[in-house]
Amino acid sequence: MKRRDFIKVSALTFGAVSLMQSNVFADTNRRRFKVVADFDIKYDEKNFPAKLWFPLPYDSAYQKVKSLKFSGNYDNSNINSQNSDDVKILFASWKKSDKKKKMHIEMEIETTYRTVNLKYIKKMSQENLPIPQNVKKFIEASSHIPTDGKIKEIADKVTKGLNDRFSKVQAIYDWVTETTFRDPKVIGCGVGDAGKMVQSGYFGGKCTDISSLFVALTRAAGIPCRDIFGIRLGLSHFSKALGKSDKSGFANISTWQHCRAEYYIPGIGWVPTDPADITKLELVEKLDLNDKKTKELRAKYINSWEMNWVGFNWGRDFILSPKPEQFPINMLGYPYAEVNDDVLNYYSPRAFSYKITSQEEK
Repeated sequence: MKRRDFIKVSALTFGAVSLMQSNVFADTNRRRFKVVADFDIKYDEKNFPAKLWFPLPYDSAYQKVKSLKFSGNYDNSNINSQNSDDVKILFASWKKSDKKKKMHIEMEIETTYRTVNLKYIKKMSQENLPIPQNVKKFIEASSHIPTDGKIKEIADKVTKGLNDRFSKVQAIYDWVTETTFRDPKVIGCGVGDAGKMVQSGYFGGKCTDISSLFVALTRAAGIPCRDIFGIRLGLSHFSKALGKSDKSGFANISTWQHCRAEYYIPGIGWVPTDPADITKLELVEKLDLNDKKTKELRAKYINSWEMNWVGFNWGRDFILSPKPEQFPINMLGYPYAEVNDDVLNYYSPRAFSYKITSQEEK
């Protein structure tokens, strides 16, 4: 088969494959959620100004923002895309006053279980096609994603003797899921500093830490890779450790931010993966790598995402617009706000204060 025809077949197969999952996901292909975010910004002074940046989901084949509306007593607001990574932000500001700083956001989000056919990933990987110019930036190092030193040493050792891109990704994925563990003492999603992780030799962390390590090692192996920052929306049909809701499908998701990853195979495109959720499943359900359920999730999450989650962006080390007092921002998976030159604690919804809820539509 000619490569051009093969790519056409792959594209057609992508949609069909998502309908042929194991029985765990059989009736959960398409889901719809109403997400509500309420802000009532707190500060220890009576009269103060405030600025708020709220990350919005991107649109893709597997997630769509069907509607978005917002209101509040802000003095200014706008939606803008930021930096070359097209990070979509809802911005609001309040002038100095003693009035409450409030904002209400409602979104209807539709998601589709996301998977890429493993057979075609392997096939296209073996062809070793060139990486598109606009994707090459995802091989580059950044302040939290080094690609030299110990990161490079580990990547070279793990992928030794392997020639095609997917075989290298699989080896790195296996090493990361075997070596890392979820540390519940880490605040929020973690900082995601892969360099410090390998320098310290401590491989405990949360989703941003583990995803960033995977990204750094994959880039060091010459394969484009990136973190994807987002939030869990509701019930996981695989394990409550990976998302839950009440009987009506309602969930308070204020602290459910979650970082995943994608790697790029030319001829296929971006492929979803989530090594961090393997460690969360193990911790919450008290499993190890040899348990059947862990093995099943490891096999699924090398090339798929369960979409009880929505992605915001893949930005790292960027400057928000309008320019905040503190920059660059390491990542934007949480709401971000400043009062004067103080950054509010986005890890604490109560102190900030904000509340984000999700209602799944049946």
